[in-house]
Amino acid sequence: MRRPRGNDAVSVPTLITHGAHVNTITPNQIVALAAAPRRAYATLYASTFAFMVCFVVWMMFGVLGIQLRDELGLNSTEFGLLTATPVLTGAVMRLPLGAWTDRFGGRNVMTVLLVICAVPVYIVSYATQLWQFLVIGLFLGCVGASFAVGTPYVARFFPPERRGFAMGFFGAGAVGAAVNLFITPSLQAAYGWRMVPRIYAVVLLLTAAGFWLVAARDPGAGKAGGSLRQSFQVLRDPRVWRLCQYYSITFGGFTALSLWIPQYLKAEYGMTVVAAAAVAAGFSLPGSVLRAVGGVLSDRHGAHAVTWWGLWVAWICLFLLSYPKTDLVIYTIDGTWTLHLYVSMLIFVLLAFVLGAVFAFGMASTFKYVADDFPQNMGLVTGVVGLAGGLGGFLLPILFGALLDIFKIRSSCFMLMYGIVWVSLILIYLSDIRKSRLA
Repeated sequence: MRRPRGNDAVSVPTLITHGAHVNTITPNQIVALAAAPRRAYATLYASTFAFMVCFVVWMMFGVLGIQLRDELGLNSTEFGLLTATPVLTGAVMRLPLGAWTDRFGGRNVMTVLLVICAVPVYIVSYATQLWQFLVIGLFLGCVGASFAVGTPYVARFFPPERRGFAMGFFGAGAVGAAVNLFITPSLQAAYGWRMVPRIYAVVLLLTAAGFWLVAARDPGAGKAGGSLRQSFQVLRDPRVWRLCQYYSITFGGFTALSLWIPQYLKAEYGMTVVAAAAVAAGFSLPGSVLRAVGGVLSDRHGAHAVTWWGLWVAWICLFLLSYPKTDLVIYTIDGTWTLHLYVSMLIFVLLAFVLGAVFAFGMASTFKYVADDFPQNMGLVTGVVGLAGGLGGFLLPILFGALLDIFKIRSSCFMLMYGIVWVSLILIYLSDIRKSRLA
């Protein structure tokens, strides 16, 4: 039998569709189909790495802010504002960047974003006053919006049954929060804090060049259909706002605590900045890496089950973390007993690890919802949901600082999170669980 050459057709019996007619594909098409998985995974890896770099830069004030707090004489509220300002623009810009990703493609948008954000990152090294850090932080924070670019971009390279994994794997780029806790203190100790943003600016430019060379063209670019105004009609769907609620808890809580925990450990347990950042990675690391696991669990068991049970575990962890150091005196007939209640460092690290893991599962399950319910508008819906999560990450550190200034209780940050999760569980029960039982 003669081997096919050039563009000779090759019969594919499994593609018979009408009677005796056999559909055919050329060898060039076979090569293209074989190369598709390689392109998909290369794009996934490149996008995840770019997102990780963005997250390192986005979270750097959580470490640099500890020294800046002493240099600038900031109170807890001002410190919370300093660390949270980049999170604000990282949240707000997710909506337009998600829409632009649907229009112009993830490869183009991500590359431009990395290049542009290198400028304000470099300028941070020249700031000397709080208002300067806040203004520059607003522009620097755009790197946090890279999530709304990469999530729909990588999802379009995979079939529906694998999109939970793909988006979870990409979301694992949030490991940049943990990488920041390891690298930034070391760079700061070796070269001084002003050199850190300069190094990160160069890294952003190198990442942009590498990403452009490795990532593939977005197969869904320009296919959203209709005008941009028509695309925004999807925001009338109440399911979108329910997903915003879920993500504001999981991602918002993860981001806020990633910024807050290093200084919490320094004040509560007397750690150095380097040691506090390393221990804080016990929260940030699982909250990043395990997003891929959360995506797989969502593919297998459904997004709702993962979200519901994950929030219950978070509720228990936050209840234990919120308990402040307490001496409890009990009067008995033989005298008094004194109980010393506190969360030791070991227990704190274990609870933080579990909390980070369930937040990771919740983040992944939320975007499994997006891929299942809004396949034609993933970029826009991802932007809206990401905006809600980012706003949570912006507001919570400021509220943490205000509560600490008012009540003087360090664990008040966990008390606030505990209350938010508790209210959210009630709302999810009323809107989902109870409704399904009455149907």
